[in-house]
Amino acid sequence: MSDTTTATAASVAPSSTETVLSVENLKMHFPVKGSGVIRRTVGHVKAVDGVSFEVAKGSALGLVGESGCGKSTTGRMVTRLYKPTEGKINFEGTDIASYTGRQLHPMRREIQMIFQDPSTSLNPRHTVGSIIGAPLRIHNMVPKDKVLGRVQELLELVGLNPEHYNRYPHEFSGGQRQRIGIARAMTLQPKLLVADEPVSALDVSIQAQVINLLQDLQKEFDISYLFIAHDLAIVRHFCPEVAVMYLGKIVEIGDRESIYEHAHHPYTQALLSAVPDVKQAAIGGRRERIRLQGDVPSPINPPSGCHFRTRCAFAKDICSVVEPPLLQIGKKHKVACHFPGEIHQHPEKPVTAPLLGVDEFGAPDPGASPAEVPGDGPGYADTWYDLANNTRGRA
Repeated sequence: MSDTTTATAASVAPSSTETVLSVENLKMHFPVKGSGVIRRTVGHVKAVDGVSFEVAKGSALGLVGESGCGKSTTGRMVTRLYKPTEGKINFEGTDIASYTGRQLHPMRREIQMIFQDPSTSLNPRHTVGSIIGAPLRIHNMVPKDKVLGRVQELLELVGLNPEHYNRYPHEFSGGQRQRIGIARAMTLQPKLLVADEPVSALDVSIQAQVINLLQDLQKEFDISYLFIAHDLAIVRHFCPEVAVMYLGKIVEIGDRESIYEHAHHPYTQALLSAVPDVKQAAIGGRRERIRLQGDVPSPINPPSGCHFRTRCAFAKDICSVVEPPLLQIGKKHKVACHFPGEIHQHPEKPVTAPLLGVDEFGAPDPGASPAEVPGDGPGYADTWYDLANNTRGRA
């Protein structure tokens, strides 16, 4: 596979509806210890606080959001580098959230991770051949006398010279080191790859090469990706489906068109407004810039109700009292907001109030009873809440 910076076509959603990963109400709360001899637990950092999503076989789900929103922690829980505080991680129908020790050993073959910084994720004391060959030896994938041959095949697969297996990581460029990390992740032929900002530390031209490589590997081996990134343009190109996180929660999730062309959450709209639009600049126009006020709250003590309400221009009383559910508003579109709508089209009254059995201020409504929230849980339902008509829609 030759090095190239030629752009490939944007990834498309697979025709198969088979799910390889289903995450439900996943939480990761890190304890905060007090000072003193006993060091009691005085609080918890709610890094991830109840996320749910699915990844289809052969597809890619992009996870985006500000630094500290819980993206990388979610990825590390999926690979079981962290044990979740609560929730389910269903991989091919089996919940691996509570797996320990020997139970995790065979699962490592199926789920691998590409780390953000290739210079720190590769052992500087080992040769590239030793780094890539380690999983083969640990899992007894090939006979010992054939490990080197397999390592050279993997190096060639990711566009590196197979004769460089005896070199050390510091002898390669940043882009080449990231390719070595990809080769190591591909050693066991996994079904799911968690890519934690795999191109953020690379030059733009090298980013294109690595993204093209990941797409080629996906087509050749039918790999599924959980793609974590800051760059919304790369996510749009690589991922048919996108989830937006804020302070440990998913605030909006949907297919590429729903998120980028019809975002309904104020936070998603603010993120997208910060992305340079080349086409709009070419015709002399400028996209309206949405500037958020204030700082991101502490995950140790997040705001009550909606976590985003302290920075939201549309927040009202209900937002501080009731947490908005992740409401399905389209065939493949969910949003967690009491006032969802496209830019300049947010409703005056909370659309979620009738579903939750509360009034517009968040107080219990004696004359209403809570209804089933469309799309509650991972994946998408056959019916959804039609915002235009305030009725249930159906495919």
